[in-house]
Amino acid sequence: MTRLFAAVVAVLAAVAALIAVAPELLSPYLVNSAGQLAAFALLAVSLDLIWGYAGILSLGHGLYFAIGGYVVAMHLLKHGLAVTGRVPDFMQFMGWSEFPFYWAGFESFPYAAGLTVVLTLAMSGLFGFVSFRSRVGGVYFSIITQALVYVAMLLMFRNDTGFGGNNGMTGFSVIFGRDMADPFVSRMLAIGSIVILIAALLLCRRLVTSRVGRLVVACRDDEARLRSLGYGTLRLKLGIWCLSAVLAAVAGFLYVPQVGIINPRLLSPDVSLEIAVWVAIGGRGALSGAVIGAILVNGVKFWLSARAPELWPFILSGLVVLVVMAFPNGLLDLGRLRPRALKFLRPARGT
Repeated sequence: MTRLFAAVVAVLAAVAALIAVAPELLSPYLVNSAGQLAAFALLAVSLDLIWGYAGILSLGHGLYFAIGGYVVAMHLLKHGLAVTGRVPDFMQFMGWSEFPFYWAGFESFPYAAGLTVVLTLAMSGLFGFVSFRSRVGGVYFSIITQALVYVAMLLMFRNDTGFGGNNGMTGFSVIFGRDMADPFVSRMLAIGSIVILIAALLLCRRLVTSRVGRLVVACRDDEARLRSLGYGTLRLKLGIWCLSAVLAAVAGFLYVPQVGIINPRLLSPDVSLEIAVWVAIGGRGALSGAVIGAILVNGVKFWLSARAPELWPFILSGLVVLVVMAFPNGLLDLGRLRPRALKFLRPARGT
């Protein structure tokens, strides 16, 4: 598993180096796709951290992903207005001449980045504290997280909330004072996404192999016993839950500038379900598996979207059935096929 993790990090670093050193070898579409895939991989890692290691399945991680996305969209629109003087499309649609009061300060990137972390910690901390203190777990916790993201989606569909309503927010023109259409900006966003993904992988790897990580796994396997030994399982689960939520928000913060739009569709429950599918296919309980699953599934999705988009739901459903029936540990089970095959063949060779 250590070799697989090192291989995944090495490949990610090589892709980032290729984009930086020889961008002419990659089309703008491939560069943009690499950045989006890195954001999705970070999102999958965030869910694997809480599901694979803590045993807590969240079906509402799209909520934190959307927090990061909406905050960075608000920053880009206010920054764009300050640089270009262009009023956002949703404000023209609503007939507004100025931003709502709660948009104050969003022209500052440090403010937007800091607010993303603060909002995510506040929401995940409050929800996690109430749920874990009440010892809500299993399928009940999953249902509550899905209900929470659904409520957020319905709220964001309202046009009078000041977040773009059902049309969402788009028309991002500049970032850090540079034109968003500049290929250099696209390359920097992709490289930044990959670098942050690598940093998150190393951080999470350090965490799950530490004493805290072993306690998290012990809490997953037998929380009552760990509690009887005097460990504070509430703080343990709350800490890993909040870290997972922040990583998901960072993924949304990286994703939206590269895709160029955000709307309430990002809060749809089926999006959160798809995140769980990435982790299940790659293999939960292994950070490298989450990365592989997210990149593989979304890579196929990108490829099919230009050729046969109507086939994608059937292919995704088939992958889920295949994993459940044949590979319960996802693609990680493929590494065990060769030893099993050799063990099966040894008696035949001896006869």
